[in-house]
Amino acid sequence: MDQRLEQLKVWLNDSGITYQDIAPASADASFRRYFRITNNESTYIIMDAPPEKEDCNPFIRIATILFDFGLNVPQILKQDLKQGFLLLNDLGTTVFLSELNNDTVDEMYTSAMKALLQLQKNKIPDLPAYGKTLLRNELNLFPEWYLTKHLNITLSNQQKDILEHAFDLLIKNALEQPQVCVHRDYHSRNLMVNKDKPDYPGVIDFQDAVIGAVTYDLVSLLKDCYISWPREKIEGWVKYFHAEAESIGIISNVSFDTFLRWFDLMGLQRHLKVAGIFSRLKHRDGKTGYLKDIPRTMDYVFDVLERYPEFKPLQTLLTEIL
Repeated sequence: MDQRLEQLKVWLNDSGITYQDIAPASADASFRRYFRITNNESTYIIMDAPPEKEDCNPFIRIATILFDFGLNVPQILKQDLKQGFLLLNDLGTTVFLSELNNDTVDEMYTSAMKALLQLQKNKIPDLPAYGKTLLRNELNLFPEWYLTKHLNITLSNQQKDILEHAFDLLIKNALEQPQVCVHRDYHSRNLMVNKDKPDYPGVIDFQDAVIGAVTYDLVSLLKDCYISWPREKIEGWVKYFHAEAESIGIISNVSFDTFLRWFDLMGLQRHLKVAGIFSRLKHRDGKTGYLKDIPRTMDYVFDVLERYPEFKPLQTLLTEIL
């Protein structure tokens, strides 16, 4: 028996929320689950976040602020923090990933970048900093979980030094950028197609937001771990975002070449981290579905290593051991 689901049904009944059907809506890489309930012709989403594992308060606070910014995010209709249940409006069933193709991608990514600019030009108070400690902890997931746990590779001290030097460069790159609100997982599985409001996608999974580098979410979107595009298209989108960000004051006096370097190296940080996270999901949490996305993620890593001479030692190291 799914005890959490039975507990959820009791909560719905006790709260006077009627429904004809309840079914899984989605699950993510955390302990949260989502159910869709149908009430006559209306649908709603229930977030199931076990309170001993997940804290709903950041989701509630940030959702309220992002809604006030004009972003299309779930609205909290009812909550029970003690049990870890939230009743949300339904942003639909169609994620970006299922609709992206050569014919749709320009329009869809433009809408996603407009929403991202709307996020970045505003401020969310009291968010944690995406600072040196967090950046390094994330990077350490790569040797710990991908190299050691997943591939059973033991690095020599010299190889560890090469990795640490590259990590230092990536952290420096992140911290020298303008610091803005960062969603942290702004990609095609967390953006919803919204036919009623085509200018802005639905945005979910924002509860881990921080203050960090201006290019981080752009990398998540354009160098998505679940779908990839030719380099020339990516650079065209980055050029659009750079011009728009400059026009509304998010960045100032930053050349496109500098911005593109920020973007690429931020992507290197993210993709090294993600290879570690996908490996951890398999070996610690028993979630094997993400392993198929590691090759694409590592393709991004090697593409950046090839472009920037200062990362030649890391390129040589990873080529040898992988």
